[in-house]
Amino acid sequence: MIRKKVNDKSPSRQQRSRLWRSCTTISTLKQIHASMIVKGFNSNISALRELVYASAIAISGTMSYAHQVFGHISEPDNFMWNTMIRGSAQSSSPLKAISLYTQMENGCVKPDEFTFPFVLKACTRLCWVKMGFGVHGRVFRLGFESNTFVRNTLIYFHANRGDLAVASALFDDSAKQDVVAWSALTAGYARRGELGVARQLFDEMPEKDLVSWNVMITGYAKRGEMESARKLFDEVPKRDVVTWNAMIAGYVLCGSNQQALHMFEEMRSVGELPDEVTMLSLLSACTDLGDLDAGQNIHCSILEMGSRYLSVLLGNALIDMYAKCGSIAKAIEVFQGMREKDVSTWNSIIGGLAFHGHAEKSIHLFSEMRKLKNKPDEITFVGVLVACSHAGRVDDGRWYFDLMRYEYKIEPNIKHYGCMVDLLGRAGLLNEAFDFIDRMKIEPNAIIWRTLLGACKIHGNVELGRQANEQLLKMRHDQSGDYVLLSNIYASRGEWEGSEKVRKLMDDSGVRKEAGRSLIEGDNKALMHFLFDSKHKFDSRKSFLELHGDHQQRERATADNNTSSINTTIPTNDPIKEPEMRSQKELNCWQIANQFA
Repeated sequence: MIRKKVNDKSPSRQQRSRLWRSCTTISTLKQIHASMIVKGFNSNISALRELVYASAIAISGTMSYAHQVFGHISEPDNFMWNTMIRGSAQSSSPLKAISLYTQMENGCVKPDEFTFPFVLKACTRLCWVKMGFGVHGRVFRLGFESNTFVRNTLIYFHANRGDLAVASALFDDSAKQDVVAWSALTAGYARRGELGVARQLFDEMPEKDLVSWNVMITGYAKRGEMESARKLFDEVPKRDVVTWNAMIAGYVLCGSNQQALHMFEEMRSVGELPDEVTMLSLLSACTDLGDLDAGQNIHCSILEMGSRYLSVLLGNALIDMYAKCGSIAKAIEVFQGMREKDVSTWNSIIGGLAFHGHAEKSIHLFSEMRKLKNKPDEITFVGVLVACSHAGRVDDGRWYFDLMRYEYKIEPNIKHYGCMVDLLGRAGLLNEAFDFIDRMKIEPNAIIWRTLLGACKIHGNVELGRQANEQLLKMRHDQSGDYVLLSNIYASRGEWEGSEKVRKLMDDSGVRKEAGRSLIEGDNKALMHFLFDSKHKFDSRKSFLELHGDHQQRERATADNNTSSINTTIPTNDPIKEPEMRSQKELNCWQIANQFA
């Protein structure tokens, strides 16, 4: 367990000068670095320590720059090694902390008591149990196991990822005098879902700090036990932003999105300032609700937080929210205003444009993405293939499908196959669509057969429609639309006997058609939900709660996104206007994942 220290008082840490305390942005950092080189301070140990600390710890989003700086230091001391390991461990690339530690050991630089807590933190985040045990062995051999800071981190590692028996053994009489050790063990049991044991430890604590309360509130929220979480929330002597965030994220996780928004209003009424994590949870709530007005209000609140530029995570969440709530123009505005973009940013806007019928612009952006050397992933190609399908660009769709496989070495999944079947079906290439399904390396699912059945209905192909329906009925018998579509295909060709047989089969199976439900809308809804399925979004909802739970136990993560700082423009020869009002049902069904990466 690693807690944030307001004042770093490690023996190798001198007081920061006024110059470095005023260095809060990457541009200022680069100016000072340039000045150091010009004035010959680039070999001054004290100045290099300040430079490494500022880029790795003090300034958000500069970890990549820190690695560049560190790579040019010929003989870094322990403080520099530890600072780099610390920054890497709390970045989005904790693997780099392990790599640095390995280099440190191989370079005959002896690690100290300040090294191991952050290496163990990286092992915990990476779920590298074997590596963590190896580090524990090294700690034991060097005699640091009794160090309070190291011991507490070992408890946290073993409680979360390692061996609970080891964590309990480390929790000896001396540890029981330390509230941090209590919280570390409690957090481990809570994270593993053993809330009963965690609650027992919590109740036995001789002293409860705010971290302990937040651990338990987060544990209940993660399990969806919001009544228990709320009870503790009401009892906690003093709350901080983490306490509020845990409750808000918990409500979003269990689908009580309006309650999450109400909790935010309650938070503001008591004067608690939100942070980025708060806003990410709230944007997810607005997205799930399809509530554009609420989403715009949250956007205003983000701007009021005073940050000059949106972070990548917030920008991505805003693009996703606006696209899903029907305001693609606002999504584009956010996209164009972002200084840094990652693959999720591109995925959100490419998918949003494709879904809203702006296929040409979606494909244009994909070309821009490639020109700027941003590597697409499997989600990117779903958006591109949907765009080709909606634009009727069959040849382009085939080309992009092959591009994905052969240039980017991405193996097609069921969604990519679904896109291709939809593309061919819309274009009336029904025989080719059937052949394509026969050649698929994975088994087609019901959505693919239903998509093809819908295409047969549109193009009036009775025989292929019958074959598609046969495949569907092998998989399921309870969907009225499967029967109605085939019946309508027969009816459209005047084959009333065939239509009546299908209706009778439907009646004999006990299936009833839902009243007032458009089959075309239903097919589009099912396909789009399938292609842009966001089940893992709140698996990533749970990651919000994990972030809340670790927030005070570890230092806040420093963003280290592999992003590009660009200003991408979209052709304006065909200005994008706000689309006509979509049905709320359609808006709610479209679930592009909030964080693709």
